[in-house]
Amino acid sequence: MISVTQDDFDVNEVIGRVRRPDMGALVTFLGVVRGDGGIDVMELEAYEEVAVRELEAIRDEAFANYPITAVEIIHRTGRLRVGENILLIVVGAGHRKEAFDACEYILERIKRSVPIWKKEIGEDGERWVPGESHGGDA
Repeated sequence: MISVTQDDFDVNEVIGRVRRPDMGALVTFLGVVRGDGGIDVMELEAYEEVAVRELEAIRDEAFANYPITAVEIIHRTGRLRVGENILLIVVGAGHRKEAFDACEYILERIKRSVPIWKKEIGEDGERWVPGESHGGDA
């Protein structure tokens, strides 16, 4: 499943949906809004149609490049508070190394190429966070 949504998600439900007896490893990455630097809220905007297509392409690349058996990616948009979920990646594979490697690949590709923008809002005002493809640290 690939999803760009304003709705929160249940990590355990997604893991349960992916889990199969032939998997020796399930690797998850959960990105959350962090409260460093005086951040109170983060607003995420997406060009949803393109973002979903790019996430699907990234998933397909992961399947082509790694011996994995499952991938789920959920990315949230909207106004999120510190501690709320932003991104969930779940990768299933026969072995841990393949699952870890594929999960890292997916995360780095998302940061570089998916049209999702973040604005941090806090006590010192607000600022757009540049993505990695623009030389920033997203």
